[in-house]
Amino acid sequence: MTRHDLLLRGARVVLPGTGLTACDIAVAEGRIAALLAPGAAAEAAESWDLRGLVVMPGAIDAHLHLGHGADISRPRVPADAARESAAAAAGGITCFLPYLMATEPFATLWQEVVAVTEAGSRIDFGFHPIISTEAQLAEVPILARDHGAPSFKIFMNNRGGEGKRLGLPDIDDGFLLRLAEAAAAAGGMVCPHPETIELAWVLRARLMAADPKGTGGLASWNASRPPFVEADAVQRAGLVTRHAGAPLYVVHTSSAAALDAARQQRALGRRVFIETCPHYLTHDIGWEGGVTGKINPPLREAADRAALWAGLADGSIDTVATDHVHRDLAGKAGGIWKASPGCPGLETLLPVLLTEGHARRGLPLARIAELVSSNPARIMGLGRKGAIAPGMDADFAIIDPAARWTVTRQHLHSAAGYSIYEGWEMQGRVVHSLVRGRAVLRDGTLVAGAEGTGRYVRRRLDHAARSGLPPSALPG
Repeated sequence: MTRHDLLLRGARVVLPGTGLTACDIAVAEGRIAALLAPGAAAEAAESWDLRGLVVMPGAIDAHLHLGHGADISRPRVPADAARESAAAAAGGITCFLPYLMATEPFATLWQEVVAVTEAGSRIDFGFHPIISTEAQLAEVPILARDHGAPSFKIFMNNRGGEGKRLGLPDIDDGFLLRLAEAAAAAGGMVCPHPETIELAWVLRARLMAADPKGTGGLASWNASRPPFVEADAVQRAGLVTRHAGAPLYVVHTSSAAALDAARQQRALGRRVFIETCPHYLTHDIGWEGGVTGKINPPLREAADRAALWAGLADGSIDTVATDHVHRDLAGKAGGIWKASPGCPGLETLLPVLLTEGHARRGLPLARIAELVSSNPARIMGLGRKGAIAPGMDADFAIIDPAARWTVTRQHLHSAAGYSIYEGWEMQGRVVHSLVRGRAVLRDGTLVAGAEGTGRYVRRRLDHAARSGLPPSALPG
């Protein structure tokens, strides 16, 4: 009888195409070796009794920012990756894809950033390069082919000096077109931040003149960059990428208008993928946290939240990702017009969906697994991740769906040091997280020595990667 490394016994398991199923899981050499009938004879070096728990595929956060201190451009020392990957592991995230931001050519820093992240990260990772300069645009084929990084972000709002806050130069729609063409030729995908900033300038100037101290708070921030500003850019990005033949991944969809614009572009027959974030599902301009909730795009109206939940239920939205920013609360000083945008979210990604989606709205666990595991893996080219099936990486988020607990600041791991969910009671808690069969969270506690065990994952947007299953499971 084959001796496995690990047996997971007694749980219900979220399987692709099947949903909750009672079965045991055998793990060997970091991959799922077999799915067994409950209690089937098998030998392993270690066996876990998971009765009462649910095994989900490890969550994949396809959108976050990983940096050093207040700088969210890239990790500078291993501790940067160690700190935020600890937050990820606590939230059931077993792989994440930060956006990599720079003005120099990526060839000058790629290997160093990968090495620094591998030295600290507890979970597997990849990177999305943010393309902002001519030199970086010329690197698109190399990044996709040689570095396995085929998804490219562009800030459509970086015009008229708007990018100075991030240290990035101005671009225009011509640059977007050339990026889309380069991505299409390289087998890549475009992930634009969609805001038409010229419209926002007009609205912001009016609002700031009427309310220079920003007493209107989140409502003023939303009014300065309202949903039509986002929807206009989504429409434009769809037209440009469709002309160029590149897939489009619409990041952090925050409004009903932007969701409708993305659906319309999808209906025209191109590959358009839609992402939203937990904070747009749970918070709106009436949140009492005020400036702490300043985010780009802004928190919207309650009706927008309802539209996004409907998009999760009907299948329109493909992924939920955090857009995690680990700046601390010092960055929120200065009022709504000056505060830095963004909020942390790694530790609460799954808990929010389990609480607000599954427990409160009846969203099936299988659908949650699609949104945070199989769909991100399929769309982003993570061929051996995102599903519980033989041959796949043994990445698991093992949850207690009945557990009730409260988010408290003292138990957070991210360098941000706060959560917009502080004081919220959650139903559904991550008990164990495993990466390639190795525990990084056990019984709700980070595993000592897991720092530096995460590995860089090269991605390719090919047929096998899009299927969410290993090549051996594909027809032909």
